[in-house]
Amino acid sequence: MVANRNSIIRLSRYKNALNRLQSLGFVKVFSDNLADAVGCTASQVRKDFSLFGISGNKKGGYQIDNLLEKLQYILGKDKIQKVIIVGAGNIASALMKYKGFEKEGIRLTAAFDIDPSKFKKNNEIPILPLEELKTVVKENQIRIAIIAVPDVAAQQVADLLFEAGIKGILNFAPTRIKSPDDCVVNYVNLEHELENLIYFVNVLDKTKVK
Repeated sequence: MVANRNSIIRLSRYKNALNRLQSLGFVKVFSDNLADAVGCTASQVRKDFSLFGISGNKKGGYQIDNLLEKLQYILGKDKIQKVIIVGAGNIASALMKYKGFEKEGIRLTAAFDIDPSKFKKNNEIPILPLEELKTVVKENQIRIAIIAVPDVAAQQVADLLFEAGIKGILNFAPTRIKSPDDCVVNYVNLEHELENLIYFVNVLDKTKVK
């Protein structure tokens, strides 16, 4: 079943809410509880779940353990997802230091760069020459990659990743990437996100002045 992007985002939020409730000792949850936690309606919760054949009981709600197991499977969190990074600069360094990935079933396997001064083959997350990328992808059956290179190099790197067998890319470079029909590219543009945030903060300030 293929859901739209907003539905998948909400599934991730439901999962996080369920983990919090479970840590507090809850064993059951109702759609209106999840709606309050995520900021949507109870009917939206039920609609999202129905896309994947998840049903609850009006009186009994959802068993949290069972619901979490299903969401983990849908979101690909039922097994370790190996990921590589291309570009060993500041963004990659921050991502490699982040300890939350393992908890979410994500393992950063390696980073790659063209600068020999950055190579660190014996690191916990090794930084390797770009020439070794195809071999690492094939040997580890990796499907997901992060691009953290300058925009001028992003498409060339993406083409290399697609050729190596990568099916999904998270792109930090501030440029759009052309991709094959059977591959997915998501974008993270911190500058645009901050611009949007600044705009809406300014709107709020102007509204208060009036």
